[in-house]
Amino acid sequence: MQNQIAIVTGAASGIGRAIAHKLAADGAGVALLDLNADAVTTEATQLGERAVAFPVDLTQEAAVQQAVADVIARFGRIDILVNAAGITGLTQTPTHLMPLDNVRAVFDLNFWGALYLTKAVLPTMLAQDYGRILHVASIAGKEGNPGMLGYSASKAAVIGMTKAQGKEYAETGITVNAIAPAVIMTPLVEALPEAQVRYMTDKIPMRRCGTLTEVADLVAFIVSSQNSFTTGFCYDLSGGRATY
Repeated sequence: MQNQIAIVTGAASGIGRAIAHKLAADGAGVALLDLNADAVTTEATQLGERAVAFPVDLTQEAAVQQAVADVIARFGRIDILVNAAGITGLTQTPTHLMPLDNVRAVFDLNFWGALYLTKAVLPTMLAQDYGRILHVASIAGKEGNPGMLGYSASKAAVIGMTKAQGKEYAETGITVNAIAPAVIMTPLVEALPEAQVRYMTDKIPMRRCGTLTEVADLVAFIVSSQNSFTTGFCYDLSGGRATY
């Protein structure tokens, strides 16, 4: 990761934070993007001078474009984008009772936020004939979690986006991949109802949640220069739950 510049969204907590810390530890300069200005600034301070906080609302395209311009002005290039920001929305709510504004809010961040960032960084990656883009999807996007319509559907959209973009840029030196975690022990998961977490972990043959370290280690490989012949692929972190 030496001399690489990475953007990580959702970097103030959870999976995004773990990935940002891993990439920084491996030598990358890291731009930490998150809506929580205080928390993301604290994280950047902890990571040192090669990490910079960029508070931004990822659901606003103009704000995302400005943030990317600011990253380029600060670092001069962008080699890696990790779209890790996301929300679950309402849970344990069947479709006929699901408020549509909640589904839209989940899509605004989980899908549209990732698309805004990707569209904004692609020109600089194309100019340098190199880039690594990683979208954080979910096993819910493959299997569908009942009572989590917005989350499941938005993560399925992220997987579809990954496959399309992987093919679009396959000859450019840019790879686009995704990960589909099952239950990872994050603050997001800790906030879910116990019954919802139990429903998900009961499906995992390893009978446990994944760890943030396991996620960050896999992501670090996916966005490395060594991983040059895989694109449009969705890596599972499922403890054996997904075998297809």
